[in-house]
Amino acid sequence: MNSELKDVYFHDAGLIGYQKAWDLQEQFFALTVGEKIRLRSENNTSQLPENHFIYCEHTPVYTLGKSGRISNLLLTEVELKQKGIDFYRINRGGDITFHGPGQIVGYPIIDLDQFFTDIHRYLRYLEEAVILTLQDYGIQSGRIEGLTGVWIDGHDHSKARKICALGVKCSRWVTMHGFAFNVNTDLNYFKHIIPCGIDDKEVTSMQHELGTEMEIDEVKTKLTAHLCALFGWNPVYTETTI
Repeated sequence: MNSELKDVYFHDAGLIGYQKAWDLQEQFFALTVGEKIRLRSENNTSQLPENHFIYCEHTPVYTLGKSGRISNLLLTEVELKQKGIDFYRINRGGDITFHGPGQIVGYPIIDLDQFFTDIHRYLRYLEEAVILTLQDYGIQSGRIEGLTGVWIDGHDHSKARKICALGVKCSRWVTMHGFAFNVNTDLNYFKHIIPCGIDDKEVTSMQHELGTEMEIDEVKTKLTAHLCALFGWNPVYTETTI
């Protein structure tokens, strides 16, 4: 990692529908990739493409990654409409997951050429930021070998439960999509899917683990600090209008 901090523009989009957030990601992704191509064509080494990070919460939605199985969605199209839940097939890795209110969703649109070109290291850093944030609240968590995401009691197969899911896309070493961190999430929504295609482990949230509703902005502040420390980001806060 370079010792010099790189600016990352943080946008908090609040509670929005999935399509709007996806469009916003695509907008920033296209800008970053386009700028990267332009600067290289001009042999311009004095400038760098901008890096962005979108925080949001979604209205209820299930998303299925490009390698996911539709059989892991346990509702019909009619039942989805009855329950007011959207559904999208998307171009990230991973299987099916849920996004909804009370969940911190983070979408980094980062040019990894400015940091390190290692997607596995990138995923581990995202996980580590969540692990450290949970530790701030006295919740011990970690990883399970061979699986992405952050787990509680991951060492015990009978008790392991997932608190943060990851699914990313990377093209020209620019990332998009990201993570979904269950803070005050209604866990009942996970009963209608096989989360991430894993049918023998539970899903949890900070609220469920601690028995109290969390202040989501406080959690987000701690998470941002850990992300910036791990990656070497200088956070630049912006006003995002959707």
